[in-house]
Amino acid sequence: MNDWTAGIGEAVSYIENNLDGEINIEKAAEKAFVSTFYFQKIFCVLCGFTIGEYIRYRRLSLAGEELSQGNAKVIDVALKYGYDSPDSFARAFTKFHGITPSAAKEHGTVLRSFAPIKLKLTLEGGTMIDYRITEKPAFTVVGVTTPIENDTSISYNVIPTLWDEHYKNGGGEKIRGDFGACIYCDEKTFTYMIADAYLPWKDIPDGCETYTFPAGTWAVFPCKGALPNALQSLNTKIWSEWLPNLKGYKLSGYYNLEMYTPPADKPEDTYSEIWIPIEKA
Repeated sequence: MNDWTAGIGEAVSYIENNLDGEINIEKAAEKAFVSTFYFQKIFCVLCGFTIGEYIRYRRLSLAGEELSQGNAKVIDVALKYGYDSPDSFARAFTKFHGITPSAAKEHGTVLRSFAPIKLKLTLEGGTMIDYRITEKPAFTVVGVTTPIENDTSISYNVIPTLWDEHYKNGGGEKIRGDFGACIYCDEKTFTYMIADAYLPWKDIPDGCETYTFPAGTWAVFPCKGALPNALQSLNTKIWSEWLPNLKGYKLSGYYNLEMYTPPADKPEDTYSEIWIPIEKA
């Protein structure tokens, strides 16, 4: 996916060129040749912060530069960088810089700078990532859903908690948890679903819903190790190492899956998988 690598750079350029105007995340994702769902996931894994945080930090950094020159009015700078009121701008500015916007206008004031990111792929020693590409017919799952903020650093903490609460509250009696599904909602959230395969002859448990994944091609990544660390480590490698080197295929769909097997006697022997929908480029 060499086009994807260049596309991420184009997406960042689009964001940088529109920091003083409206930024459409869907348009940025189009430049990276992926869906909004995957663009936000990949960006967070590669950069360590969300797209929303990046945009906010860059705008506040530029706002500080303009105010430090002494000529700009605080209200004008606030409106330029997307803040509806001086108060909301002042709160965000003070949290970022440690001083108020008015103080930033004083000569010699120390401000915080947040530079534009530059995508650079480097080789850090070979990492083996096993996977297979397989065709799967359409299938339906049934389970309980929870909206989660579209931020990998947050989801890595929230999702294991959801599983703990699911079993603690007796959820395992109606949904074993053979699958964990991430399904795109909007720019800010995705739905996480603790699910089993749907059996049409069985009633849907109370509080549960179904979701059908269409027939298609999947890249399946086997994972062996204690959860959730082993699966989270593999997930990070998929987006940061496997995807940039993917050739002949591109990401597809607005979802991805985790497949679980019953716990092993030893946690390090636990087997699971990550499923990523793909299609020929």
